[in-house]
Amino acid sequence: MVTAELALTLPAVVLVLVICLSALSWGVERVQCVDAARVTVRELARGEPSGRALADAQRAAPEGARVTVSRSGGDVTVTVTNPPPPALAFAVQETSCSSTARVESTDDLS
Repeated sequence: MVTAELALTLPAVVLVLVICLSALSWGVERVQCVDAARVTVRELARGEPSGRALADAQRAAPEGARVTVSRSGGDVTVTVTNPPPPALAFAVQETSCSSTARVESTDDLS
């Protein structure tokens, strides 16, 4: 009797565990996306070379994330987009985090 109950509940427990661990992974990747966007926009606003800033963004972002940079007037915006974990793809859309900063002017440093 106990064996039959265990055989029925074990797949459910494993499924719940997979979903919980995927949700935890998704949360960690979201924090990594926010960090990558902030680091990159800060570097670009200070006038660092864009190649170096994008390389830092790829190091800070989760694997498979896309980094896009857009400039508008005196502002620079960095958006980091990451797909959800496969176990949560049915319920969660891709994560998109962005950060905007005003580009520092060299005239202000005089």
